[in-house]
Amino acid sequence: MGHTHHHHHHHDTDTMNDRRLLWAIVINLLLTLAQIVGGIASGSLALIADALHNFSDAASLLIAWVARKIGRQPPDYFKTFGFKRAEVIAALINLVILVIVGFYLIYEALWRLYEPQAIEGWMVIIVASVALIIDIATAVLTYSMSKNSLNIRAAFLHNVSDALASVGVIIAGSLILLYGWYWTDTLLTLMIAGYVLYQASTLLPSTIHILMEGTPEDIAIEDVIKLMENIKQVSNVHHVHLWQLDEHKNALEAHVVIDDFEQLENTKKALKAALKQEFSIVHSTLEFEMDHCGEVDC
Repeated sequence: MGHTHHHHHHHDTDTMNDRRLLWAIVINLLLTLAQIVGGIASGSLALIADALHNFSDAASLLIAWVARKIGRQPPDYFKTFGFKRAEVIAALINLVILVIVGFYLIYEALWRLYEPQAIEGWMVIIVASVALIIDIATAVLTYSMSKNSLNIRAAFLHNVSDALASVGVIIAGSLILLYGWYWTDTLLTLMIAGYVLYQASTLLPSTIHILMEGTPEDIAIEDVIKLMENIKQVSNVHHVHLWQLDEHKNALEAHVVIDDFEQLENTKKALKAALKQEFSIVHSTLEFEMDHCGEVDC
């Protein structure tokens, strides 16, 4: 009964989080529309460019939302481990887009050193302020979800970079209107681009590591073998493969040499329980042998 209650609770949380993401997508699309209208009305190319950046935010949130939906599909004959890695793939797509945005911002900033552009009046600052409010709202909607999901964290980073861009427009716009400091626009853009690229570079390696079926970063194979060889009846463990199914689930396959085949079931239960408890290895495939011959095709 407790398990059913937990399942319902988990389902309710997922539904609530999906709803949050949808709200974030809708308000970002409305903001994009408002920025385009504001850009046309004020004649500001900067605002239209920011609108396109914001549209990439909405797209990143949409990718994250779709990936969550796909990730919850049950395993089938074609995807026997399930679809959970859809979220890791979505994170990779969003992070690559983030890197492209970062380099594009650097290009734009450096280009403006050669061709300084005037900020088109107060409308730019007003629309950028509205954008900032929307970005903060989106960040609030997605922050708690980003803690346990690479997928949502990548979308959240898109949002943070956009919020910083809005702050940059407001500060640079104010300084240019007050003092005519056109260089502030370039400086702030470069700072934002640096932040975007730094954040993307911290998340990209772990995302690629999962997709490359790398060993979980917090687990050493030597420790796993040592734990397994400490189990009664186990004399040797070899041919060990350890990888991440997704962010939170680890899998293992190994050959295990045991002393007494009559104790096979008890030994197997003890091994699986120890692996799950110590290393959160939820899926383990163990091949048992009487003695280790040392050959490759043993």
